[in-house]
Amino acid sequence: MDDTPKLSYTSALLLQTIRSGYSYGFDIMDVTGLPSGTVYPALRRLQQLELIKSNWEGERTAFAEQRPPRKYYRLTREGKETLAKALERYALFEQLVTAEKSKRR
Repeated sequence: MDDTPKLSYTSALLLQTIRSGYSYGFDIMDVTGLPSGTVYPALRRLQQLELIKSNWEGERTAFAEQRPPRKYYRLTREGKETLAKALERYALFEQLVTAEKSKRR
């Protein structure tokens, strides 16, 4: 039996966005167009499922850039495997995030 979590569209989109290199909250919200009230609870759920891990950047970096510290997210091995299965279900994800990434350059 396959015990890989079935992801919602939003959760799969967040994993794909993180995989594409957008690794902190505001960046993820900017790329996806989702509000913070959707993004942050979903990131917490993904972390509870151990599909992503997070770490806070050093205060010196944030201070040097005159902003609050950022919490960076990255996929776990299980997150990568789950995303691969979700991409089979939601075939357009890769194209959507790639298109958004190219618009920002």
